[in-house]
Amino acid sequence: MGSQKNANDTEVRILQAAEKEFLEKGYAGAKTTDIAAAAGVTHAMLHYYFRTKDKLFDKIVSEKIDKLVEILLGAFGNPELPLKERLSEGISRHFEFLVANPGLPRFIINELAMHPERIDYIRDRLFDKTGNVLRGIQKELDALPGVSSDAMMLLADIVSLNVFPFVAAPMLKAAAGQFYADYGDFFEKRKQENVKTILAKLNLL
Repeated sequence: MGSQKNANDTEVRILQAAEKEFLEKGYAGAKTTDIAAAAGVTHAMLHYYFRTKDKLFDKIVSEKIDKLVEILLGAFGNPELPLKERLSEGISRHFEFLVANPGLPRFIINELAMHPERIDYIRDRLFDKTGNVLRGIQKELDALPGVSSDAMMLLADIVSLNVFPFVAAPMLKAAAGQFYADYGDFFEKRKQENVKTILAKLNLL
């Protein structure tokens, strides 16, 4: 029991250190020796748990994607809620996920720019599980009076609105500081604004 807990704690420390290293330096710049040192383990122990840098990288990326899929399915895919409430919940939870992982958007964009072949891995893992949700939303969009919208374009709008503050964080942080005492206030208002923008587009306000 105790040894299993110790093993789990060690794995968590390695993953936390690796996430920080990858997000700060990218895949190419990350070093397993630095990850091991930050996690407080030997380099040999890190390789015992994860074998290669590739496996460690894939573990972190897959966990982030799985968490995002969980959010999307839990909000957008909840059949008990009307479309307006699902969209509001989904946009908010996606934005909050990014607040908790602010370096992730720039990291993903940079990695895909350098390694475009990784898009297949991300696409398959993400859309295999969310495709049915998008098709269901499309049927609801088609039923809205006076609205002509494509579910994929709607998803692109949501992602663009939510991701931009994190991609442009250095610039926005400097500008927001002139108007908001706390950058967290800016994020909260931005989240609310994004929800209103999408709902207004669909005449759901």
